[in-house]
Amino acid sequence: MTKKLSGPNLQRIDLNLLRVFEAVFEERNLLRAGKRLHLSQSAISHALGRLRESLQDELFVRTSKGMEPTARALAIAAPLRDAMQGIRQTLGVMPFDPQTETRTFVLAANDYVTAVLAPALSHHLMAVAPSIDLVIRPSTRLDLAEQIDLGRIDLAIGIFSDVPSRFQSAAVWSQQDALVMRKGHPLRRKKLSVGDLVGFPMLIVSLGGQEEGAVSGYILEHGLARQSEMFDRQALEDALRAVGRKPRYRMTVPHSLAVPDLLAASDMVSIVPEPLARAFSARAEVAVIPLPYTAPVATLRALWHRRHEHDPAHIWLRRQILDLGSRPRSSPG
Repeated sequence: MTKKLSGPNLQRIDLNLLRVFEAVFEERNLLRAGKRLHLSQSAISHALGRLRESLQDELFVRTSKGMEPTARALAIAAPLRDAMQGIRQTLGVMPFDPQTETRTFVLAANDYVTAVLAPALSHHLMAVAPSIDLVIRPSTRLDLAEQIDLGRIDLAIGIFSDVPSRFQSAAVWSQQDALVMRKGHPLRRKKLSVGDLVGFPMLIVSLGGQEEGAVSGYILEHGLARQSEMFDRQALEDALRAVGRKPRYRMTVPHSLAVPDLLAASDMVSIVPEPLARAFSARAEVAVIPLPYTAPVATLRALWHRRHEHDPAHIWLRRQILDLGSRPRSSPG
């Protein structure tokens, strides 16, 4: 009677054992493999013993240079790595190493957010993720929600009134409006009252009007309501109505970065988010003054599709933006 040779006992192999093999093969050291997997050295040794028994091969031999793989281990390492990557990708848990990853992320933001956040984000990414590229598209486009749905935009940054359940969001920073004008403006050195605001024409930034579906300062598209005004128009008009006055909107522009040049040659004043006002003040002859009325606090948010919620690459990107957004900013004064 011919004796039946026993083969590898595949029923005893689970994914955790394969992760141990992968770590030991790459690290060539049980201690480092344990740290990588957050396991003790004894746990790594025990798992490796089970794997050796199941595959009927030593797999690794201890030498003065570390754990050297056997011929069997060398033969299965590459196919196993490919299989593990396929499993991680299928389950949405692909590892992400910003130092080595080559990838392009597509963000949506208006020119204000780009001017304030993008320089710091770019500088940060050059240091921690040298092969990560960014494409920033305008968040003012009318099909923003559709572009996020289609996966053409990874992350949108802006002020959103309503967020549909298919999206997730997180606060980047909170902001209030501030008044900006040229440094030689007549209002520069006086204590402002609400009535002073009607003595000078206003320059405002509008990201979309009623002709583009804007209602009460927001554009609604595919269930996503996003800001269409660069300032809280209702707060200003309510404050002026209380003293029987109305504002004069002398000029409306779609791009906030035109504001400093337009203010420099006139006595117009403008109301913009305080972070943008500070950026103007640092780069141009623009004065920043607190408003003579209380404007609501608005929250700038990062928004993404739920399908990216557990994607390590997206988690990493969101963390970089939220960390940068949490850095202290000065208040107008």
